[in-house]
Amino acid sequence: MDSPGFYPCDEAVISTNDDASNCKRSAVKLGYWKDDFIGHFVRNPDRKAPEINRGYYARVKGIEMCIEKFFKKTGDKCQIINLGCGFDTLYWRLREAGHMVTNFVELDFPTVTSRKCYQIKRNKVLLEKIHVEDGEVRLSPTDLHSSNYHIVGVDLRNIDEVALKLQQSEIDYNVPTIFLAECVLVYIEAQNCHNLLKWFAANFKTAAFVNYEQVNMNDRFGEVMLNNLRQRGCSLAGVDSCVSLETQISRFMQCNWHGARAWDMVQIYNSIPASERARTERIEMLDEAELLVQLFQHYCISIAWIGDLFQDIEITVEKQLSSLNID
Repeated sequence: MDSPGFYPCDEAVISTNDDASNCKRSAVKLGYWKDDFIGHFVRNPDRKAPEINRGYYARVKGIEMCIEKFFKKTGDKCQIINLGCGFDTLYWRLREAGHMVTNFVELDFPTVTSRKCYQIKRNKVLLEKIHVEDGEVRLSPTDLHSSNYHIVGVDLRNIDEVALKLQQSEIDYNVPTIFLAECVLVYIEAQNCHNLLKWFAANFKTAAFVNYEQVNMNDRFGEVMLNNLRQRGCSLAGVDSCVSLETQISRFMQCNWHGARAWDMVQIYNSIPASERARTERIEMLDEAELLVQLFQHYCISIAWIGDLFQDIEITVEKQLSSLNID
């Protein structure tokens, strides 16, 4: 498959990494969750609105809960492939928690990975975590390879390039693999996205895909979200899969994944233990409680799987909407 080249909206999509990283740093500084590493990539973020902080908390916590469920199945004998990784710090947080997965690969546009490589290279704390005894760290301007951590610059629309970068990152197609994507597939044209998901389904023996992204985009609130992104130059090329939870699921089923489930962020938030929700709800008062509910209704987490290892993964919703602390 030939490289489709640089699309006009790519720069705007790349800039969403800075926005997301700033939002995560804002929430971490207030104590929503612990991340000792995000500060190495984002120095002084603006303080975000309470509903934004709590929204990002639900996003990070939701993905973490999914990963924990997978670890119960695989232990550390798994691979994680983080698509459109941006400045995500998951590898370092997992290491801090005592996890040493078989392999951890991050992929993003070369302009993003070059910035991340630069920060890792000049930061002892980050570098020490990826360096293991007798292991070699190999660096290029856009790529970094160590014994079990790799970050590579790649265009996800180019399957040949993705395959080559995964080969360079020593991916084993027979090891259980967890794919992560946070607001990534929505920026990829439908055919290119389908090609990518089909290629993963054809090549990995046992896999799960955790996808965080927009949903219910065909109502008024969704239209406003879409218009705001378009004004910033982001055309959501994959938005047809974000119409409903059903379209989120069918995207994977059409690409030969064996099964899929999806939950909106109201459900994900209500699956977080009540004591943990209560702790975060004490951090800030919500100015716009209804806005948080609307935001949660317009984002979701989908899980798809190949093979039968992950097919019984379920999200347990503890309480109803009242636990959003809005009544």
